[in-house]
Amino acid sequence: MKPTKKEYDAMTNKASPPSPKGKNSVFAFLIGGAVCALGQALLEGYRAWGADLETAKTLVSVTFIGLTVLLTALHLYDKYAKIAGAGSLVPITGFANAMASPAIEFKTEGPVTGVGVKMFTVAGPVLVFGISASMVYGLILWVIGLFD
Repeated sequence: MKPTKKEYDAMTNKASPPSPKGKNSVFAFLIGGAVCALGQALLEGYRAWGADLETAKTLVSVTFIGLTVLLTALHLYDKYAKIAGAGSLVPITGFANAMASPAIEFKTEGPVTGVGVKMFTVAGPVLVFGISASMVYGLILWVIGLFD
């Protein structure tokens, strides 16, 4: 017996109650902002330790990636993301978690068929389309530059 559209909608609404959008927005803003403030503090700290601006920026990125992978490996990133919501999607931390999670989950399948393959299930399409788009944009800018 197949439910009608109205019955299906009622079952869906019952199974997935509405989320507290206001609370979620506040947490995302505050926690995402705190992550960005931490990044700025790290940048200033690396600069104070003598790193030039470009090196300090790289060190901040590496620090965030390392911390995210560590939190993911310790199964703490999911708890953090549950509280932070969209605030956990600060690009570098969200991407690092997306790469590390499948790699850690499938490590028992071996370094190549487990970690290597699963790590790029998320990163692969991002890299392919990111690189392809940058080539197209570069080509467009090059062609436009021919007419200057």
